[in-house]
Amino acid sequence: MPIDVDKALSAPPSVREISWTGRDVLLYHLSLGAGGTDAGPELPYTYERGLRVLPTFAMVAGQGVSAGDRGPTAMHLPGVDIDLRRILHAGQGLTVHRPLPASGTATVTSRVAHIWDKGKAAVIVMEQSAADPDGGPLWTTTMQIWARGEGGFGGDPGPETPWAAPERKPDHVLDSPTTPGQALLYRLNGDLNPLHADPEFARMAGFDRPILHGLASYGIVAKAVVDGVLDGDVSRLTGLSVRFAGSLFPGETIRTTVWREGDRLVLTSTCPERDDAPVLTHATATVSPAVSSAAAPEVTA
Repeated sequence: MPIDVDKALSAPPSVREISWTGRDVLLYHLSLGAGGTDAGPELPYTYERGLRVLPTFAMVAGQGVSAGDRGPTAMHLPGVDIDLRRILHAGQGLTVHRPLPASGTATVTSRVAHIWDKGKAAVIVMEQSAADPDGGPLWTTTMQIWARGEGGFGGDPGPETPWAAPERKPDHVLDSPTTPGQALLYRLNGDLNPLHADPEFARMAGFDRPILHGLASYGIVAKAVVDGVLDGDVSRLTGLSVRFAGSLFPGETIRTTVWREGDRLVLTSTCPERDDAPVLTHATATVSPAVSSAAAPEVTA
C-alpha cells in the first residue's frame, strides 16, 4: 500500500536547513507576473535595492535557483510513496510571523499531521514551521495533498469546513492575467513536476494540457491583494488560507473577489474565460493595520 498511515503519522519530524538569496526572491516575483503588466516595472518586487518580499515566498524558500536542480517523479515521505500523477495540491495555509528577509537562512521542521480518508482519495496534511538561526519563528504552513485512489482505509474523514461568500457586494474585484509561459517560469522556483510543462504527462494526469501550479495561483492572488487592497505593503498580509477548487491554464486570468471583515479578508478566485470556473475557494487572508510610510519596514537584499 503506497500509504502506511501509522508509519506516516508516527514518524519523527524532519529537520533541514535552507537558505535563499535576493535572486530567488526576484525570480519568484517575476514568476507571479511582477513587472509584466501596465503597472510598470514594479521595482519593490523586481529590483534588489529596497526589495520587499511577498509573504508567500515562504512556500518556495530554499527550493529555487540557489538550491540546484531537482526533478521529482514521486512523493516520498515516511509511509508515503505516491506517483505525482495521482496527487493534487488541495489546500494551503500560511502564517508569517514577521516580514521575510530578502536573503537568509532558516531551520525548517516538517511532519505529516493528519491523513484523512475521503473514500476515493486520501488527504495528506503536512505541517511545516521555519525559524531563523536564533530560533525566532518566521512562518508556519499547512499543506493538504489530495491523493487519488488512496482512500477507503477506514480512517477519519477529517473536519467539515462549511464556507460561503458574504451575500453583499464585494469591496474589491481584482483581475490578474497570466501568460502562456508562466508555469514554465514558475517551475524554476523548485517545483519541477512535469504536470506543469509536459503535455503528454498532463494528459496522463487527466488534463488537456499542462496546468499552472496551485501555488502560483496562490502567490498571484496574494500579490493582487497586497497591490489592490493593502496599498502595496507586503508586511500587512500576515496569513492566507485557501482551497484549490479548480485548475487554471497558463494564459488565463485569475479574478479575485474580496470582502473586508475587520482584520480578515474573505476571497474567491475564478477564471472569467471559463464562465468564472472556481480556482480558489474557502479563502481567507489575515491583515494587519496600515502603518505610516515612515514607519514601514524596508527589507534589503
